Amino acid sequence: MDNQRIAQVFQEIGDILEIQDANRFRVLAYHKAALVISELGEDLKDIYTRNPKDLENIPGIGKDLAAKIAELIEKGKCKYHEELMKKFDRGLLDILRVRGIGPKKVKLFYSELGIDSIEKLRAAAKKGRLRDLPKMGEKSESEILVALDEFEKHGERMMLSEALAHANEIVDYLRDGCREAEKATFAGSLRRMKETVGDIDILAASSKPKKVMDFFVKFPGVANVIAKGETKTSVILDAGVQVDLRVVEAKSFGAALHYFTGSKEHNVALRDYAKKHGMKVSEYGVFKGKKQVAGRTEEEVYKVLGLPYIVPELRENRGEIEAARKGKLPKVVEYKDLRGDLHVHSKWSDGSDEIEDIAKAYRDAGFEYMALTDHSPAVAVAHGLTPDRYKMQWDEIDEINADFAAATAGSSTAAARKGKAPFTILKGTECDILPDGSLDLPDKVLKKMDIVVASVHSRFRMSESEMTARVLKALKNPYVTQLGHPSGRLINQREPYAIDMGKIIKACADLGVALEINGQPARLDLFDYYVKIAASEGARFTLDSDGHAISQMQFLNYAVAVARRGWLTKADVLNAMPLLKLKEFLAKRRK
Repeated sequence: MDNQRIAQVFQEIGDILEIQDANRFRVLAYHKAALVISELGEDLKDIYTRNPKDLENIPGIGKDLAAKIAELIEKGKCKYHEELMKKFDRGLLDILRVRGIGPKKVKLFYSELGIDSIEKLRAAAKKGRLRDLPKMGEKSESEILVALDEFEKHGERMMLSEALAHANEIVDYLRDGCREAEKATFAGSLRRMKETVGDIDILAASSKPKKVMDFFVKFPGVANVIAKGETKTSVILDAGVQVDLRVVEAKSFGAALHYFTGSKEHNVALRDYAKKHGMKVSEYGVFKGKKQVAGRTEEEVYKVLGLPYIVPELRENRGEIEAARKGKLPKVVEYKDLRGDLHVHSKWSDGSDEIEDIAKAYRDAGFEYMALTDHSPAVAVAHGLTPDRYKMQWDEIDEINADFAAATAGSSTAAARKGKAPFTILKGTECDILPDGSLDLPDKVLKKMDIVVASVHSRFRMSESEMTARVLKALKNPYVTQLGHPSGRLINQREPYAIDMGKIIKACADLGVALEINGQPARLDLFDYYVKIAASEGARFTLDSDGHAISQMQFLNYAVAVARRGWLTKADVLNAMPLLKLKEFLAKRRK
């Protein structure tokens, strides 16, 4: 059982307990554990195999929860969870997935109207039966109908991070355990790194497809086999996710990988292009007449058509084939291009780790710098810092930076002798944009910051004109370096707030304020459509983790994925700059 499924079990336990009015500390314990596990950078199975006792060292996981994790890993189920589910209607948990509906409302709807499913909730709302319930009203009822529409639109699609976790586990299972699988990888929208994914597509190469299929259906996470054949098998995992495995011959693997990666629009455009050049492209290969001329690798497929390789993230038929034909395809940014992370939280606000521990983790991962950007006072729930607390934090940062500098100066390594700069923590803040567009900290504090991430965390339901004016005013502050999670959306949970993104993009480009691509799996904000537009207008970007734990450094990968889908190059990204150049760039903005 993988981390995501274990997190789901703990989330469900917490939800059920909350609906049952259980002790709130027990509820919080399960919910916190679910969050920690879902964002953990290491597989729980690996930790358990190394030493079961190590599970208790995970933040928020005590002896009791560690025992339940061990039970889930060993047996694939948890007795306590199963006992709760026997006495509980699954439909109530589905209702909890609808935006704006918490356990108290679920309990109210069930006790008063017997609502135990999404369908019954929609029917009751349409008939006007919710408005007369305590603390409801017509407006709340209308908002629930809107939220139900959103749920219907997005609810069946997984977040990218969840899909990747499932896919990687299955691919590793095939690669490590099935000798007959010569190659195995994932395809589909997941390989194109789309922000949400429906079903998971896996592709394998083998001369013995039946043995691969037999091995696949024995994967521990399989709950149900929908269909099983020699070339395609479909299963449902315990987590409710459909996975389709296709097995092809090695000589066609590249062509099949291209075909099943998509997008459909890209494939159609490439087939048309091939046809004009006297060739045919299919999942079996590239053909001239009846002769296969390519298909073993994707690179081979493009090369025989006279095109450079087009990375999966660009295959959306947004001009990539024409750009490739003209030799103008961008060399999109890669993870290895990043020199630092400009949006990181610590224990000082709502993070889980000490500053020095975070900095050492970034340093050891090969980064040159990171910006500590704990929350400003308005975000009270996140223990936002007052100006005095920021000053105390700066003292700690100065001490740690001094230690890094001394360690580098005293090092006898080749890197140190070549004059490599010591790892540096930049002083920063994630400063709230208040409803009137002013910032949550005075300029006399902001001007002492290296990095100011200006973000909206409140009053999401302003009109488009009000929200646009609010953000534009904040962007004009000379100390703002980047606009944090610009649309405010939470994938599958909250729609973007109403804002004229065209005006925001133009202002950022004109003022020299970077647009953040936030790598938090539920955000992936700014999204790729606007990234491509903003880049064409000359805007610059930061690719940030918005990490609240050391393990969340990996969220930079998701920010990079969005940047690649938006056609960004290394030159478009501020935190791909060496520290000195970054500081020079930011200094120009302040002038």
